[in-house]
Amino acid sequence: MVNFRTISKIIGQLLFLECGFMFCCFIISLYYGEDDSMAFLISMIATIGIGFIFKYLGRGASNNMSRRDAYFVVTATWIIFSFFGMCPFLIGGYITNVADAYFETMSGFTTTGATILDSVERLPHGILFWRSLTQWIGGLGIVFFTIAILPSMVGGSVKVFAAEATGPIRSKMHPRLSTNAKWIWSIYLALTVACMGAFWAAGMSLFDSLNYSMSTTATGGFSTHDESTAYFGSPIIEYTGILFQFLAGLNFTLLYMMIFKGRFDTMLKNSEFRLYIGIIVTATAMIMFLLITRMDYGIERAFRSALFQVISFITTTGLFNDDAGTWPHITWVILGACMFIGSCAGSTSGGFKCIRGVIVLKVIRNEFKQILHPNAVLPVKVNGMSISQSKISTLLAFFAAYVLMCLIAATIMISVGIDNTNAITIALSCMSNVGPTLGTQIGPEMSWSTLPDGIKWICSLLMLMGRIEIMSVFVLFTPGYWKDN
Repeated sequence: MVNFRTISKIIGQLLFLECGFMFCCFIISLYYGEDDSMAFLISMIATIGIGFIFKYLGRGASNNMSRRDAYFVVTATWIIFSFFGMCPFLIGGYITNVADAYFETMSGFTTTGATILDSVERLPHGILFWRSLTQWIGGLGIVFFTIAILPSMVGGSVKVFAAEATGPIRSKMHPRLSTNAKWIWSIYLALTVACMGAFWAAGMSLFDSLNYSMSTTATGGFSTHDESTAYFGSPIIEYTGILFQFLAGLNFTLLYMMIFKGRFDTMLKNSEFRLYIGIIVTATAMIMFLLITRMDYGIERAFRSALFQVISFITTTGLFNDDAGTWPHITWVILGACMFIGSCAGSTSGGFKCIRGVIVLKVIRNEFKQILHPNAVLPVKVNGMSISQSKISTLLAFFAAYVLMCLIAATIMISVGIDNTNAITIALSCMSNVGPTLGTQIGPEMSWSTLPDGIKWICSLLMLMGRIEIMSVFVLFTPGYWKDN
């Protein structure tokens, strides 16, 4: 059975950590002297109070967890973190509806970047920083962050990592998971600092550069301005955003090999990286051609707008420098495909992941060969590594579940009056943790505030399932999970 005492102890410890994040925002609010400081103070008291209750319920429990406990901890952590994370919005009165506040917070922690706020520019600095910070922490995973800084806090960390990590193949830089986590978080932090410096040098204010760097490297999409990066009207800022979104969409293990080991050949030979580059180049060229021929864009503007939107969608960041909702509808199909496939496993992005795309393409190729050579033994190899049949079966199950959840959610949305295009792209956006949608009711530049409350709760669930890759949530609803054996 599930060890609820151990789970209570760990969740209590994690709530102390969330309180620490809120304290950072409290300092920001005090610095700017705005009215959100009291909201953070009350939220901190409530969070740490409930944290003590969880700790008391788990008193005397060890940190050792079974795989069953690990899946429960990961799912519960994301739900509970979002529950307490919405407190500053509600207590401060910046969002008055519980469904809206929970949606906004879940969108932050899952790095989806969809918002119900019609204008973020009216928000105080502390709340804006909280939105960006939720994305940055959620970028590599709440529990994975804990493994990096406080490995003793989360026992059974390998099992927890397996429950929260993304992608079918999980490569390591170091045999010890805590050391591996520290290296990955070091790269993540260095990427964020470099992005912040580049934005600042390009003309952003210090506060904007801090928030946009967290949003960009977390592939989240929350902005401090209603017009996102288009607000600045600066090609240099847009090209900077393109570069760091692209880097954040790479497998961080590959980044480690390239930066610290100088192994550029490892990246160039990597099948997932080649597919990632191939999709970006092809999609950008197609959209650029359409913008020039149908929208009378100049060559440079067409290239910049197309490349920015393609990378924003494929990395599931959701920042924008142009209104793709006004583009020809065929570009929506291209961007929708980018939204679905996502970038690399082991990055901060969502989506199906390019590595799964590589495996699916190789399986299809082998099936054609099998037709011609029925007795041939055709293993599926990716980067020299044989993929077991069990992993292929898991991939196909994941794909089926992914598509099924999108279809069910889209059908429900259509039944309540949302147009077909929006219903499909909203479901896909939430499952892929992208943020923007394509359509007339809710476009890339619009908020999601017009959605019914019931749909917002469904979207919150989809965002959670998309972030921890469906099966970690689904397994909790299987009868076998709750059996003693």
